[in-house]
Amino acid sequence: MTVEEVVERGGEADDVLRGVVAALNGEGIAWAGIAFVEEGRLELGPSAGGEAPSDPVRQPVDWRGDPVAELQASPDADPARLARVAGLIAEYCLVGWDTHGERWEP
Repeated sequence: MTVEEVVERGGEADDVLRGVVAALNGEGIAWAGIAFVEEGRLELGPSAGGEAPSDPVRQPVDWRGDPVAELQASPDADPARLARVAGLIAEYCLVGWDTHGERWEP
């Protein structure tokens, strides 16, 4: 299943994000993970492909201009592909993010 298919299928945020990193790994990216912004720091969430590299490619994930997560991948990842994926998953990365009372449904 492709990243686009995972996102289009929808579902619980955790399931979608796990599916996205698995799909990236299935596309030939050696490792992919999503780190969430929590109290000003990044905390690694779902990942696929074994051990995280020491020098991952990093793509910010923003929601309405605010950083909510970071898509990380092994150096073999295409940065342009990661930028597209970051745009697709932004809503799903709001797990635990303070939306200031604004209702959201990915």
